[in-house]
Amino acid sequence: MDIKDIRNLIAQMTLEEKAGLLSGQDFWHTKPVERLGIPRTMVSDGPHGLRKQDEEGDHLGINDSIKAVCFPAASATAASFDPELLEKMGEALGEACQHEKLSVLLGPAVNIKRSPLCGRNFEYFSEDPYLTGVMATALIKGIQSKNVGTSIKHFALNSQEHRRMSSSSDCDERTIREIYFPAFEMAVKEAQPWTVMCSYNRVNGVYASENPWLLTDVLRKEWGFEGYVMSDWGAVSNRVAGVAAGLDLEMPASGGINDRKIVEAVRAGKLDEKAVDLCCERILNIVFRFVENAKPETPWDMEAQHLLAAEVAAECMVLLKNEDDLLPLSKEEEIAFIGEFAEKPRFQGGGSSHINCFRTTGAVEAAKEQGLKVVYAQGYSVKADDAPADMIAEAVAAAKKAKVAVVFAGLPDSYESEGYDRSHMRMPESQNRLIEAVAEANPNTVVVLHNGSPVEMPWIGKVKAVLEAYLGGQAVGLAQVKVLFGDVNPSGHLPESFPMKLEDNPSYLFYGGEPRGTEYREGIFVGYRYYDKKKMDVLFPFGYGLSYTTFEYSNLKLSAESIKDTDTLTATVTVKNTGKRAGKAVVQLYAGDTEGYMNAVRPVRELKGFRKVELQPGESKEVTFTLCKRSFAYWNTQIHDWYVETGDFAIEVGDSVANLPLRATVKIESTTELPRHFDLDSIVMDVMADPKANAIMGEFLKKAFAIFSIADENQTEAAQEAISDDMGEAMMGYMPIRGTLSFGGGAVPEEMMLDMLKKMNEA
Repeated sequence: MDIKDIRNLIAQMTLEEKAGLLSGQDFWHTKPVERLGIPRTMVSDGPHGLRKQDEEGDHLGINDSIKAVCFPAASATAASFDPELLEKMGEALGEACQHEKLSVLLGPAVNIKRSPLCGRNFEYFSEDPYLTGVMATALIKGIQSKNVGTSIKHFALNSQEHRRMSSSSDCDERTIREIYFPAFEMAVKEAQPWTVMCSYNRVNGVYASENPWLLTDVLRKEWGFEGYVMSDWGAVSNRVAGVAAGLDLEMPASGGINDRKIVEAVRAGKLDEKAVDLCCERILNIVFRFVENAKPETPWDMEAQHLLAAEVAAECMVLLKNEDDLLPLSKEEEIAFIGEFAEKPRFQGGGSSHINCFRTTGAVEAAKEQGLKVVYAQGYSVKADDAPADMIAEAVAAAKKAKVAVVFAGLPDSYESEGYDRSHMRMPESQNRLIEAVAEANPNTVVVLHNGSPVEMPWIGKVKAVLEAYLGGQAVGLAQVKVLFGDVNPSGHLPESFPMKLEDNPSYLFYGGEPRGTEYREGIFVGYRYYDKKKMDVLFPFGYGLSYTTFEYSNLKLSAESIKDTDTLTATVTVKNTGKRAGKAVVQLYAGDTEGYMNAVRPVRELKGFRKVELQPGESKEVTFTLCKRSFAYWNTQIHDWYVETGDFAIEVGDSVANLPLRATVKIESTTELPRHFDLDSIVMDVMADPKANAIMGEFLKKAFAIFSIADENQTEAAQEAISDDMGEAMMGYMPIRGTLSFGGGAVPEEMMLDMLKKMNEA
């Protein structure tokens, strides 16, 4: 239905019908207007599977949803560094939605992992906005290729669960633009999600659901968003203010209460009915887009998707340690699988994204199906969060008899979930004790981790190998066996830094916040941006991941030595498989200024490109990256826009933020002139640094402040010791221009100084 027909429908609706259209019929459906042929449509929780509730719906999943396929969570899929894989997974999710007549899948969630403590980190991609944006965009494209909508969420600055429905995320403009907006911006501009879901929290004191700057000025006017904005479930505070701000759909149903408030506000002249019409228009545009492209006959092959889920999970696993090349395991030797997660894996998080899986495959089951020589010992109990002596003894006995002992460990459901944050970064002490005991019994010990966010590893020096599986979906056990025994070469890389301890995290002092809000005081220095700047050791760095083969990086070439910020720069690099197995390299490109610039404090480097490349033994491939202004820019709060400062920028390439063997430099010339204003309080350093101002006043200032020079041979030794050349130069640089009046003893006419200032500001 075209926009003209939609507007004609709206013109036929009563005010009550229009207001009613702006809230849900129930937990999961939009309202119909039967007399006008407007159907209802259904949305469903996601984002890594369908949590469709047919009848008695509730947001947190107390009532069962339909059987569905649970793919790996975003914490895992981000580690694949493979947008093509995410698009393929999205296509599968889109097909399932079409089969189940679902118009919108609620996801992906792209909030930044500000702290390891966020209870919902398992559902978020990364601490890095660029990686998050690329992966989210790919998933959206995949789902929407099947004419099913997505709802990118939670817009914006929702990086904690603590007091999430009332807390204010208090953050400066630059940090919002550089860290917390880019993933949303990229997805909107490149994939146009059908809907955006606003977050529960306030942003700098204003609820996201009634924030016109957020929902209209930025999202629609600046980024060009074309769909409708829905609330997170129960996120509406002031419904009338929300309509005015650009919140189209309130979910779930309000029992008619807020619908009546909209009607009353319009009739009282407090709300323009045109704003209501616009909300209706945006909602109906999406409703009819789905209805007219609905294909309920679309097959949903769950068995095939189960295997696809295993394929995705295997691509996401990160090999963190592999001493003495212990992995891959031999299929001929007896291996001990230890830990409850080996039999009943934790593969998804708790809350609204919890999938009612049609089947699950644990590692023990997968190994037995393949005829591998695996013995199992439970080792600990998740329900009791305990490892009794008899369980540990059984595990130790199994470990002693086996060639290799593999401990499946991680975080239980109760440790990370929607609704609350973690209080620490530790695994259950029972599991740590188990790992220590098994490692003592068998020096060939491997740990496989199930978690949605970093954990401390007090046993890291006592085990030979660690495989990070994250939350790998319902087929995670099959994927783990494929990776452990070498059928799949691990190629995942960490989408987040693993600090040594929680206290190292940059948000540690401020995370969670006071009753009314949390201050984002670490600013742009989130994750590796902080650890790099501080030169601080981490347990495992961002972008890190090992393989069963080795790769060599060489021949970094830039398309130019110098460019303007309006130009694009091409970087090419060669990557070679120097090992004996086929494998996939994740080539990462970082850009950073070379420091010393005046206008902004910058991270040392930032991820600006990555490619996953499959290579046979001995094979080489050339990888190309294209960089634009945004690759080098920071958000300048003076002009409220992206700005590149003239200077040298380093381009570095490697396989993690901590291993970048290739480096080249490009000179970038800014084409944007920042607003300039000089007055008597401007300091000499800033005047001298501005070419136009320096041409007018530079020579005068040098002479005027000669008082700070100790070149006079007649000065005493004591005077020379009191004021060194460096001190004199610094004092001159930091001196306000008015100092020429103060120290000049009236020799410098104020009129002369003001005349020069006028010329400088007009230059």
